Amino acid sequence: MGKIVRCVSPIDGSVYLEREALSEEAAFAAAARARAAQKDWVARPVQERVGLVLKANDYIGQTVDRMANELAHQMGRPIRYGGEFRGFNERTLYMASIAEEALEPYLVEDSGAFKRMIKREAMGVVLVVAPWNYPYMTAINTIAPALMAGNTVILKHAAQTLKVGEHLADAFAAAGLPEGVFQNVVLDHDTTSALISQRAVNFVNFTGSVEGGKAMERAAASTELGGKDPGYVRADADIDAAVETLVDGAMFNSGQCCCGIERIYVHESLYDEFVAKTVDLVKTYRLGNPLDPDTTIGPMANVRFAAEVRAQIDEAVAMGAVAHIPLSNADDGGAYLTPQVLTNVTHEMRVMRDESFGPVVGIMKVKDDDEAIALMNDCQYGLTASIWTRDPAAAEAIGDRLETGTVFMNRCDYLDPALCWTGCKDTGRGAGLSILAYQALTRPKSYHLKKA
Repeated sequence: MGKIVRCVSPIDGSVYLEREALSEEAAFAAAARARAAQKDWVARPVQERVGLVLKANDYIGQTVDRMANELAHQMGRPIRYGGEFRGFNERTLYMASIAEEALEPYLVEDSGAFKRMIKREAMGVVLVVAPWNYPYMTAINTIAPALMAGNTVILKHAAQTLKVGEHLADAFAAAGLPEGVFQNVVLDHDTTSALISQRAVNFVNFTGSVEGGKAMERAAASTELGGKDPGYVRADADIDAAVETLVDGAMFNSGQCCCGIERIYVHESLYDEFVAKTVDLVKTYRLGNPLDPDTTIGPMANVRFAAEVRAQIDEAVAMGAVAHIPLSNADDGGAYLTPQVLTNVTHEMRVMRDESFGPVVGIMKVKDDDEAIALMNDCQYGLTASIWTRDPAAAEAIGDRLETGTVFMNRCDYLDPALCWTGCKDTGRGAGLSILAYQALTRPKSYHLKKA
């Protein structure tokens, strides 16, 4: 028997499910099936490929109750939030709407003497290594455009969310995708590395930790490796809207969001009011079992993730930070973690420097835009940044000076499928969603045809 991969539920620490990982031989056989299937798949018209992916999308939409219940068991998100179909559907439909145009040849010249053009050619076999925190939406970001572009896909999902890969496999099978075009596999790290290093696949999309990303960076063409996303509340901001949205951006999904808000900088004129309203709002959160419809914040996905957040909070408090949220009765010292707001924080503290990926946010006072920009850029990551102001020109000017992949004004923690999802610095490289996703998942092939 091969290695057993287990999903331990954060609800009660029990083993929710376990699966046997493929042997290296079986994994390479799956890659070979994908490669063989890709030739016929790419030969199909674009709209036919798009149509089959949309059928799979419809299947997922008809099984939302399954999605929400399984996510609660696997990674602790409360069932009251209903799964991830809204974002999953939005991204799939948008990528379908632009597929034909995005994949059309770029015509340079078509004269009596020459025809010159650039075509987009599918990469071949795409390996998607997906994370557990938004397991449907992060996976479909690559799966949908990859399949629509004519690639075949092998999905390796995180151990914490093995059921997600199986649900997606059921959807694509129900849609009628040919055998080998989409495969869900369970792999250990060594076998995954072997597939990549021996070039059994043509393209790798990885979302996960910096440590994991560095291990496959040489072979992976697209990576998203983490963030420490900031929010900045200017003096002219709508303070109530800023508090409501930034708190949600920091606490939703127990803070386990790639582009969640982890640090907030507030103009000195609004600072005291902002902190008071933020603390009042976070105190209304109800920590508890995610299967309870009254729960608004569930456990973190794993005890070790919660331990890291607790360590950052404890270290910050020991260095002079002030913690504003009393310990919840539901906080068990394990996966169930009290959401926390910290003030009197500095960039000497890990909670303002390292990725927390949990329900904690630090708030600092700033005197002007220049100080806010310097602090927002004082970070090894660069995924998103959120600016709160009534002045769009100021937001754009500030955004031009920020080292980040996406600039938001008066919103946060959102992926617009029409805009490129990308990052800089240690967040990684690559391009997801938008027309650029099709460029990332295809390669250019130039044609220079002399007619006479």
